[in-house]
Amino acid sequence: MTAAQYLWYIPNEVQAGHRGDDEVAGHNSLEALTRQAVAVERHGWRGALLGAGWGRPDTFTVATALAMRTTSFEPLIAIRPGYWRPAHFAAAAATLDQLTGGRVRVNIVSGQDDLAAYGDHEAGQAQRYARTAEFMRLVRRLWTDESVTLSGEYFQVTGSTVASRVQARAGRPHPTLYFGGASEAAQRVAATQADVQLFWGEPLAGIAERIARLRTLSAELGREHPPLEFGLRITTLVRDTTAQAWADAEAKVADLAARQGDHAGHPGRHDPAHAVGQQRLVDLAHRGEVLDDNLYTAPGRVGGEGAGTTWLVGSPADVANSLRRYADLGITHFVLSDTPYLREVERQGTQLLPLLRNTRVTRRKV
Repeated sequence: MTAAQYLWYIPNEVQAGHRGDDEVAGHNSLEALTRQAVAVERHGWRGALLGAGWGRPDTFTVATALAMRTTSFEPLIAIRPGYWRPAHFAAAAATLDQLTGGRVRVNIVSGQDDLAAYGDHEAGQAQRYARTAEFMRLVRRLWTDESVTLSGEYFQVTGSTVASRVQARAGRPHPTLYFGGASEAAQRVAATQADVQLFWGEPLAGIAERIARLRTLSAELGREHPPLEFGLRITTLVRDTTAQAWADAEAKVADLAARQGDHAGHPGRHDPAHAVGQQRLVDLAHRGEVLDDNLYTAPGRVGGEGAGTTWLVGSPADVANSLRRYADLGITHFVLSDTPYLREVERQGTQLLPLLRNTRVTRRKV
């Protein structure tokens, strides 16, 4: 797993208590968010994902502020076509990339959102992903070519050149484009346009099937870029012992269930039941409370989205072994987290990351 890259997650939320995080005053202030980013940097993580949505502070602005207050922290900035025009975004991201010496990563999000609130519209899944593919194609060209002209179905530019050029590095000609989605339309976008396909925490067999499908699609559709890479976005609940981890996991699920209605109706949140990938996670609970060795599906019974729906639970060695099995399937990008975020970034940076960087991981018996 020496080639793998490990990122954390920083909550970008107006309302405190995200997925059981500590509810403290000023949780989304620049000082509080900076503490999160500095902790990510200090404890060995490459960077952190910052989520996007109309009900959140503007993600690009937050990422820019955190990049300016750190030295090696790489923000994985979630952005939405429709909220951004491609030339506008390409210029903004290239500028930040230039100012930070090449630290920008981008997560393209095409899931549902409160589109009407910022003047976008919902044209159906096929059209939404077709627009996303065109957005990604154009942004990539604006980062790598000069005097770009395109008269596409969704976007048009004439003689467009991004003034601040991106910082090309070995194996990275421009900011890495991450993408997620499990529908057939989304998979076709990933197979042809993404650099990294991000998966939620499905069982190993499901991830293996999806990797195989995407590789087949890449060949069938004539991918023009380097081979697609794969990432995993999942909650990792790590404690000193296996028994302690499971006790805490069960207690946390009970607490989340008791608080289920506290943050209902948050503006800008889409219904996960309408997202194919997130619905796949919710459906896992019907197959069992624990899948593989330690993939905990019970959180899906009490709500939550994405990484909050399935957890890898156990001692550092347990979780490291599980992540290594994902790596054996071809996963090279890991976006991990647990709450409270600030405390857990240190715990997992200290206890989990050293094991992940050691290829001779063995299971800890308790």
